[in-house]
Amino acid sequence: MRPEKPTIVEDVKLRLNNSPFLIVVEYGGMNVNHFAELRTRLGGSGASLTVIKNTFLRRSIKDAGLPELDAHLTGQTAFVVGEKDICGAAKILKTFAAEFEKPKIRAGILDNSILDAAQVIALADLPSKEVLQAQLLGLLLSPATKLVRTLNEPGASLARVLAAIAEKAPAAPVAAAKPAEAVPADATPVEEAPVAPAAEAPTEAAPADSPAAE
Repeated sequence: MRPEKPTIVEDVKLRLNNSPFLIVVEYGGMNVNHFAELRTRLGGSGASLTVIKNTFLRRSIKDAGLPELDAHLTGQTAFVVGEKDICGAAKILKTFAAEFEKPKIRAGILDNSILDAAQVIALADLPSKEVLQAQLLGLLLSPATKLVRTLNEPGASLARVLAAIAEKAPAAPVAAAKPAEAVPADATPVEEAPVAPAAEAPTEAAPADSPAAE
């Protein structure tokens, strides 16, 4: 084991433990200018890009107690970690790759679960945690009909909204039901409309041979 390896692994392990997410990318084909530009963009969202050997990253992930990504640690690897939620960093990586065709997203880890490249890219299209918090708070303060409509939307949308918010926004207080007004004891009762007597059915004539006809 080279003397510097324990130091590198320990440093990366601490960075992984202090980040709410991890994104692994392949940077093959990127030049120095590309790296500088991507690092600047990621820095604006509180994230960082670091080039590392696959063996070092594999050991750091294991020591940090995270799920193994061995199948994705191939080629020229770099990793992205950050101080905020994953959506901002994923959005920058997706936009940058659309402009320069690099880097290629390989996988990620969020909430101790492995994400494939498609899932990381999908997160790039979602609002940031701050925006989701504001939307949820506005939803809780809006009329109940709007909440019902949202609950009727596809479950994936609501599940993503709730899962992405770390701190649950306070719900608006529910107004107590207004008690029914008591009727005063001396109130004048409402007269009911008179009911017309039912018409009497005509009496049938007694048969001629009956005792009453005699």
